[in-house]
Amino acid sequence: MDEALVVFVVGLLVIAGSTLIGPKFGVASPLVLVVAGVAASFLPLFNGFEMDADLVLQGLLPPLLYSSAVSIPTMNFRREFMAISGLSVFLVVASALILGIFFMLVLPGLGFAWGVALGAIVSPTDAVATSIVKRTSVSKRVVSILDGESLLNDATALVLLRTAIVATAASFSFWGTIGTFSYSVLVAVLIGLAVGLLNLWIRKRITDPTANTVISFTVPFAASVPTELLGGSGLVSAVAAGLITGVRAARVFAPQNRISDTHNWHTVEMVLEGVVFLTMGLQVTAIVEHVEEDHGGAHIAVLIAIGALILMLLVRALFLVPLLGLLALRRRRLMRAQPLLEGLKDRLTTPEGREAAKQRLSRNGHVVSDRQLNRYARQTTRSLADIEYFLKAPLGWREATTVVWAGMRGAVTVAAAQTLPADTPLRSTLILIAFAVAFLSLLVQGGTIGPLVRAISPHVDYRAAQQEAKAERARLLELMRASADAVPEPDLPETASKEQRLDAMTRHHLAKLDAERKALLKARDHGTFEADVLESALANLDASQIAIEMRGPVD
Repeated sequence: MDEALVVFVVGLLVIAGSTLIGPKFGVASPLVLVVAGVAASFLPLFNGFEMDADLVLQGLLPPLLYSSAVSIPTMNFRREFMAISGLSVFLVVASALILGIFFMLVLPGLGFAWGVALGAIVSPTDAVATSIVKRTSVSKRVVSILDGESLLNDATALVLLRTAIVATAASFSFWGTIGTFSYSVLVAVLIGLAVGLLNLWIRKRITDPTANTVISFTVPFAASVPTELLGGSGLVSAVAAGLITGVRAARVFAPQNRISDTHNWHTVEMVLEGVVFLTMGLQVTAIVEHVEEDHGGAHIAVLIAIGALILMLLVRALFLVPLLGLLALRRRRLMRAQPLLEGLKDRLTTPEGREAAKQRLSRNGHVVSDRQLNRYARQTTRSLADIEYFLKAPLGWREATTVVWAGMRGAVTVAAAQTLPADTPLRSTLILIAFAVAFLSLLVQGGTIGPLVRAISPHVDYRAAQQEAKAERARLLELMRASADAVPEPDLPETASKEQRLDAMTRHHLAKLDAERKALLKARDHGTFEADVLESALANLDASQIAIEMRGPVD
């Protein structure tokens, strides 16, 4: 017990230390933790250390993915869904099949089905590993794409893994595989959305921030556990619960609860991410020892891992060529639609234009209400904001290079490999290959992504960028000011006491903050401002409201 407690405390200190030390030397903290784990694996204390794969897949990853989904800008997630779905579904399937052939050829006696199983294990990028990219100067579009991909591709990979394992004992069915995948995702999304909505309903009624946050820690498991029992993807369910919570939290939760959630979940993320990477390193000697005992050498497995990693990068690069072509085609189509949408928006903002739109639609046999016109106006505003977003940051070869090199493997690969059945051919070798792919991916790609991004990034006019950011903030402040000015001043009798005046002013200030928050959330839904600028403004409003409420209760 004392030994375990010491290991636990030292582990927390190592995790915190890596977060502080790594950036000072230009090294991402996950890499520091993996290397520290590898070094510690040679100590007698960790001889034969193995991490329970189910603990990683069902205990550590659901809260990590839930937290990432809560914080991801949902508007950018929607905008990049074409790229995200392509990378998280079609690329994973293509990579697994191509790698299946590769592993079948280089590992005699393995067979295609087991090769595809290993291909599915090493194909998905890791949400935790992708956190390394966020520490670079990569564009926000690239971050959104990588975030979305790493949130969703685990489901594809794990369903493929299950299907490949079943195919080793039975005949393969293409439509059966499609049905299994569809069922897995559909069940996950439905349960995740239901749990997310229930989470919002319950926590809206709990005013204590500490209790509220504790309940939030149960949400990813409330979504993932029943989903897994029903044969769905627990990780996708946790993501769905996180997405709906992130969209609605600013409208439902009190400011104190939101701020408490943010700080506490950041701490949880740091600890869980640290545990994932640290235990990856701690398992290295045990895995190598198993291969040495079973097959007499680990160098072949490492060479195969190097070949697999190179092949995955090639497949990823080749896949991005047509994907970028489709995205460019969409961009050109949106450019052609932009003048038409701008004209429609201008018409719908004036009473005369709205009436003309009603009459025009009525001539075509449609009866349009004011509510429907308002919906058309919102959709037009959102579409124009989408066009501005795509035109402002087009995806070229630089962004494609970053997406290719930033697709790192991590905890999911190592954990999934350890779920292979005991009778799997060359099981220990396959696990070592998976571990080596993840480790090399983190070491080579994670260690060089920063210099690569700096080397290929175009010259940035920082003065122009600062002026643009300043103009963006000024536009946002003007929106907030106009919303606050629309709140009527309190009407107090001349005989009102000092306490009554103070109470009325406090209520008035809170009403102005509420009006500003509604305006910001409306702008967020329309996508008319940068996501990080909006989040910063919303956080400032929360802090201001908490400061006012701490002065005393308002009845």
